[in-house]
Amino acid sequence: MKSAFRRVLAVGLLLAAGPAGAKDEEPEGIDVTIKVIDEAGSPVPTAVVRHPEEQFRHPVNTFDGSWTDSILYLPDGSEIVFEKGMEVEFEISAPGYMNQRFVYLIKKRKNVVPVTLQKMDLSSEDLEADDPVIQFGRDKPIDGAPVDGG
Repeated sequence: MKSAFRRVLAVGLLLAAGPAGAKDEEPEGIDVTIKVIDEAGSPVPTAVVRHPEEQFRHPVNTFDGSWTDSILYLPDGSEIVFEKGMEVEFEISAPGYMNQRFVYLIKKRKNVVPVTLQKMDLSSEDLEADDPVIQFGRDKPIDGAPVDGG
């Protein structure tokens, strides 16, 4: 009777412990933090961070202008897991600011990248009447009717 109890106890302990040497399914990368500030040193709360091949834009924290992650997901289903020595390209943009694009070499620790965005000069003298009109998805008519109503 004791041996049967021991076998049941041993099997229960093995099941509770899980497979030997099992790793988490989630790949672990090195955290990279990008802090987006303006020329005065204030955070830019409307900034977004993205990889050029990535479909989604990642908004920064509205209080401190930072974004942190250790992995990016590309549209084809592949992943970019941040590892030491890897070079990763980033694009930073915000309404009213000039876009920034740079390549960052990931280190083992302290991957905090300050990015300063410069305001765009939107004075009326620089704008011409012949500037091209750029349509966005929301400007397209819903049912095929012209946008101007005519």
